[in-house]
Formats: sequence, structure tokens, C-alpha cells
Amino acid sequence: MMGYGYSPALSEGALKPPLFQTSTFAFRSAEEGKAFFELAYGLREKKQGEEIGLIYSRINNPNLEVLEDRLAIWDNAAASLVFASGMAAIATSMLAYLRPGDVFIFSEPVYGGTEYLVHKILPEFGVHGVGFMAEGGSAGLWAAAEEAKRRAAESGGKVGAIYLETPANPTNGLVDISAAREASHSLGGIGGAQGGIRPSVMVDNTFLGPLWQTPLDLGADLTITSLTKYVGGHSDLIAGSVSGSDPFIAPVRVMRTILGTMSDPHTGWLLMRSLETLKLRMEAAAAGARQVAAFLRSHERVKSVWFLDFLPKTHPDRELFERQCKSAGSTFAFEIEGGEAEAFRFLNALKVFKLAVSLGGTESLASHPAAMTHSDVPPESRARLGITDALVRVSVGVEAPADLCADLDQALAAIG
Repeated sequence: MMGYGYSPALSEGALKPPLFQTSTFAFRSAEEGKAFFELAYGLREKKQGEEIGLIYSRINNPNLEVLEDRLAIWDNAAASLVFASGMAAIATSMLAYLRPGDVFIFSEPVYGGTEYLVHKILPEFGVHGVGFMAEGGSAGLWAAAEEAKRRAAESGGKVGAIYLETPANPTNGLVDISAAREASHSLGGIGGAQGGIRPSVMVDNTFLGPLWQTPLDLGADLTITSLTKYVGGHSDLIAGSVSGSDPFIAPVRVMRTILGTMSDPHTGWLLMRSLETLKLRMEAAAAGARQVAAFLRSHERVKSVWFLDFLPKTHPDRELFERQCKSAGSTFAFEIEGGEAEAFRFLNALKVFKLAVSLGGTESLASHPAAMTHSDVPPESRARLGITDALVRVSVGVEAPADLCADLDQALAAIG
């Protein structure tokens, strides 16, 4: 990955790709400009060996092109697109595949921003979702598929997408990606406008990707990642990505160009820097998280620890975890004894952990999902999804695990 897509000979021998901080690019001739735009807007097919040239940084930019080539390697994809944020990646993908009257299927829980998009924004455009619980096997997925089929038939639209967040934020609930692919094939041709095309399977891979899970190898059509998290890894940028095969990523590419939701060159340059240490950082964080989770599981003030490595052999998700995931990662939640007041006393007493949302940085973070990232979720839905007032989510960074455990110990003692 580290040398892919760039040669120092292209830029005066610069070892690393320079920052191409420009809005537009000069054509060598009017004929060349015409040819580039024909490809950019899909006015004709590429000739053998032909590639689209640089036009305008809303369409393409050298920094983003090299970054996207390298992200595609990580995701085992034909192509990747970079966006201004994870939510820009999610929203653009949804808009590329859904039209008024369409229905989509989604797993629950999902990140709070996605929750708002699904329940508040998309319905305003005549697009409605059918949700199912992430945990407990695939029965909920198949029931949601049947309900989506019925609704699409009533509305005259199509079942346009199956959207999964696995592991789920903040519960680490798992969804079987291969089962979602089967459901997608079963829904091909459902609805008046389907035309025999099956729904795209989109997977938010932020919690484990790209090191610990490869959704495209498991049956997904599109992998969506908040690059802000592990890929950026230093809590100093906002970005997202979508990876997939050429046919499935093509509509997303067009929508990104027109909406202007791509990332900027400087962010792309920073992400290329971070990609070079991605494996080192994620491995260190995962190893530390296991020690932290083990400490919490043994603490008398902790009721439960939702760490995937701790799934009992008899748990219905254990086999799925071993088949689908390469690690439990380094972000998980746990419940303390008490409620919001006790959780807040605990969070306010932390010294090494920083009290902040987000995850996947080099520093360890702690947050209260019910009051923060999922505060817009109705209380009755939070209760149904297991997002209680006693739930705390942590993202373990690369600090010494012994220091993190000591910090958690003193903060738990401060609960009283």
C-alpha cells in the first residue's frame, strides 16, 4: 500500500506526494479537455488504456486519487471514494440508490447521525426504512426484508438498499453480512421500478475497518468508513470513504461530483500520512483494549462489558464473530452500577481518558452514549436498543494499558 499509486519521478523526486492545493487543472488542448469531460460525465465508454485526466478538484485531485487507490487496497475493492465526513459518505450513498417511494432495510442500533438521517431526513423525501435488531441471528433481517417487500409493493417504489452497521455503535451488536447478501438477491425485482436489480448491501465498517473486517469479501457491495476514526487516527481531521466494485460505486461517484461532498486535498494528504501507521496503531490499540476490558470485567462496580472477545461460546453471535471479524477491535461499551448520576461521576473523575465523543485516535476516549452520541434517539428506543443511562463507551488508544486501568479504577472508586 505505502508505495502504491505514486512515483517520486512524477513530482521532482519528492519522496512523498506533495500537496496539490489547487481548484482547477490546465488542459494541454481543447480536445483533451473535451475528452476528460466526456469520461467524467459518462458521455461515452473509456477506450482501452484510457484514464480520465485531471479537471477540477470537485471531480478529481492527485492527493485524493492516490489516497483512494490505497484505500481500495485495504478494503480489497476495485475503487474507493473519499468524502468530507463519514456522514457525507453515508448520505451520498443513500441518495445515490434511493428515490421517493423507495424502501430500505437497516440494522439497529446505528450511529446517532445515521439514526437522524434514517428517521428524520429521508422520510421527508418519501424514502422510508424498515429496521431490525443487530443481535440475535438473522431472523430479524428476513422479517424486515418481507416487510420492505410489502411496503415497496404498496408504494410502487423499490427496495433500494440494505444498510448495516456491524459491529453496531455503541453495543457491538453483529449482523451477518452474507445473510444480508442473500436477502438482497431474494429482493431483486421487488417493486414497480426495480427492474430486476437487487438492493445494494452497504456496510458501515467504522468500528473494525479496514484492518479487522473486510465486508466486501463477506458479500457487501459497498463498504463505508468514517476515516476520521482509525484511518485518520490522530483526532485532527474529518473524512469518510466508500469502497466497492465499479458497477456499485459508479452511482455514488456521480452523486458525489454533483453534491460536492468530496474531501479536500489537505485532508487527503494527512490521511496518506496516517495510512502508513494504521496497522501499527490498530494492533496496539486492540491489544490494550483487551487488557482494559479484562480489568473492567473483574471490577465489582461494573455490571457488564460488551467486548466481542468475551462472547460466550453458547452466544448466538459467537460463531458469526469468529467467521466475520478478525479482532474485537478497541472500541466497546460497559455498564456500571447505577444510572446517569453515577456514570457522570465516573466520567468526570477520569484523568488519562479524555471525555469526548469519536473513537479510533491515539488517545483513549470515554463518552456517555445516551446523553451524547445517541441523545436524539427517543428514550423508548434507547431502552429497546440497550443504550441505558449506565452505559459508558470507551475507545482505547495507544497509552500504556496499566495506566488506563489505573485511571478507570480510581474513577470507579469516585462513584461512591
